[in-house]
Amino acid sequence: QVQLVESGGGLVQPGGSLRLSCAASGTIFSIYGMGWYRQAPGKQRELVARATRGGTPNYVDSVKGRFTISRNNANNTVFLQMNSLKPEDTAVYYCKADGVFTKPTGDAQYEYWGQGTQVTVSS
Repeated sequence: QVQLVESGGGLVQPGGSLRLSCAASGTIFSIYGMGWYRQAPGKQRELVARATRGGTPNYVDSVKGRFTISRNNANNTVFLQMNSLKPEDTAVYYCKADGVFTKPTGDAQYEYWGQGTQVTVSS
């Protein structure tokens, strides 16, 4: 089994910064994609940023230039540096790992979600 644990959420004023962290643990051989999604009240969950092994990260247009995703493949962690935060960034942020292989052989791959961390941007 694989678990994702997020941290770093909280309350911040507009224009401020937060750094989210997500650590994957358990029986992991490799992870292809690690990313951050968010869900605001009354809205659908949306992709914020995703980083693949060896690939170029992608971002939703609304956060480009403000958020930066990074990952450490050696210890299966992913981070989201959020700068110039706006009230519309308020949401529960979820970490997701996809293309998770738990064995060195075979085609079986899985995806997992974290429990979510609240980010509130308000004065």
